[in-house]
Amino acid sequence: MEKKKNQAVSPTLEELRQELHQTNQALRNAYDKFNFVTAPELVESCVYQISAVKARCNYLIRAIKERSPEAAAAAGLEGASTWT
Repeated sequence: MEKKKNQAVSPTLEELRQELHQTNQALRNAYDKFNFVTAPELVESCVYQISAVKARCNYLIRAIKERSPEAAAAAGLEGASTWT
């Protein structure tokens, strides 16, 4: 019997771009929610959510840059790879 190896499949550049687009949409949604909540607990929750989504964006931008420096330049991702 053959043993299956658990190999991590590296996402393609296009998959990373799609995920970055989805993550940017999630960030916009998180900011929209932040702008409408009034309860202090919900404001705090939104701040944490925004922080988490920004961290995800930073990861995806770095991953895209590592896989294709010329694609990063074409997408306007050159320079600092962090959200502020």
